[in-house]
Amino acid sequence: MARIFDVIEYPNEMRDEIVHRFPEAGPGNFRIGSQLIVRESQAAVFFRDGNALDVFGPGRHTIVTYNIPLLIDSIGKALFNERTPFPAEVYFVSMREFADRKWGTPQPIIVRNPNMGLGVALLQGFGTYSYQVRDPQQFVTQIVGAQGFYTTSDIEGRLRSMLLSKLQDLLGETAASHSVPELIGLTEELGAGVRAKSQDDFAAIGLTLKSFYIENMRPSSKSAEELRAMGMLDMQTYTQLQAADALRDAAQNPSGGAGLTAGIGAGIGVGNVISQSLSGMTGGAAGAGGAAPGTPSPAGGAPAVMTPAEAAAYLRVSEEDVIAAINAGELKAKKIGNAFRISKEALDEFLKGS
Repeated sequence: MARIFDVIEYPNEMRDEIVHRFPEAGPGNFRIGSQLIVRESQAAVFFRDGNALDVFGPGRHTIVTYNIPLLIDSIGKALFNERTPFPAEVYFVSMREFADRKWGTPQPIIVRNPNMGLGVALLQGFGTYSYQVRDPQQFVTQIVGAQGFYTTSDIEGRLRSMLLSKLQDLLGETAASHSVPELIGLTEELGAGVRAKSQDDFAAIGLTLKSFYIENMRPSSKSAEELRAMGMLDMQTYTQLQAADALRDAAQNPSGGAGLTAGIGAGIGVGNVISQSLSGMTGGAAGAGGAAPGTPSPAGGAPAVMTPAEAAAYLRVSEEDVIAAINAGELKAKKIGNAFRISKEALDEFLKGS
């Protein structure tokens, strides 16, 4: 026989719990006159026979005929007196904001990047979001059902999928009028756009999206093998990029980058990627032979693409002076990951200008 409850409450803080059913399993027998205690950050949804009958806000509520009229009408007033128990359930719902929830892109988001590299860019990002129950009755009936408790981990996979879908749509729309470097700088605008696009989907399940922040958006570091598996490379380009990756690994790229083909995500052309790899291998071979950085190649000329150290040797200045000139905009350079690469043509132009 179900236990008879005279006091109905759930004093737990509900830190990661969104909904808690009372009792957790089976119906509870409540009396007319029982006390329902709802905490400040809670709402209580009263159920009988699988139907939501009333929602109670914070405070102490005495279960009497006037404050649960739907319940009384569904059972019949003649069945009630001061001592008659009736079976029902109460779902306590946390109404606080669930903040600092994490999201990230498990796979890169593909956006158009015309006239650069492969014509597309692969972007990855991560950040935080927060949400809150807006309609406790709707959330319980549509999402929770008859479960004894429902936690943040039960819903957040679904929420992240909703958010990433909106982010992908928004990036596709925004890429039509902005370059990839510009997109990466629009984190605040993109976050606001995702919030606006997601509100209807959250409201449909009784929630509201309180915030969505993009902490970082960057080009992906997918390898040639992964790009091919995604259907983004033909066999010729795939073979070239595999060779380029191998050459760069052999030359021990000082940038310590996450794979040569990461440059594709940033819009670097395939030809540039391969030429950088070849020049890196040339520099590595020279180093193995004991020559100083920037020493002309056996063919008699400086490398077509140089590291800051090689450029410093070519200019006969310190590496710090080269970095300072790059940061000041006086010397043109390409940043790949955390490393700069400078073409010989850019150095010659710099010398002419100085």
